Amino acid sequence: MKARLHVFVFGRVQGVFFRANTRDEALRLGLTGWVRNVRDGSVEILVEGEKETLEELLEWCSHGPVSASVSKVEHEWLENKDEFQGFRIKYD
Repeated sequence: MKARLHVFVFGRVQGVFFRANTRDEALRLGLTGWVRNVRDGSVEILVEGEKETLEELLEWCSHGPVSASVSKVEHEWLENKDEFQGFRIKYD
């Protein structure tokens, strides 16, 4: 079953290649969407795919890359919209 997942990751997650590693992990899992830094120091992810695979990415977010230190992950399950092609880092 396809779904959409909206995630915020908190802790030392900026300046440690969290976005690039999230992109790599999402592409490895065949997911689509985007990741970006947020002004409050967190990382935001909006991703679509099979729910089971999204759960794998969510688990990965709880620790992230080796250089990160994740203190909290907030997430919300949403209805899939099939609006993305590929997975990218947003710089806005």
